[in-house]
Amino acid sequence: MSLHEFDALVERMQLAFDYAANLGQYIEAAKVLYQMNDQLPDDLQLSLEEMENETVVRSFIHEYQPKIKSAIVGYRQRLMNF
Repeated sequence: MSLHEFDALVERMQLAFDYAANLGQYIEAAKVLYQMNDQLPDDLQLSLEEMENETVVRSFIHEYQPKIKSAIVGYRQRLMNF
């Protein structure tokens, strides 16, 4: 995947995440985080916890959103160096 393709994909996913989170649809927002994580190479993917109920979702988002964003930045840097 090229840097341009990756950026376009991540931008769409970020918009979907923001939309869901702003509407209070935290389960949907968490699903987008899972999808973002799946787009990263195996060595950058986070081992995400499964969510059992809605009360856990907000803390899940709070914990993993910054980590996934950091991994995305790392992958972008890799793509720029190729």
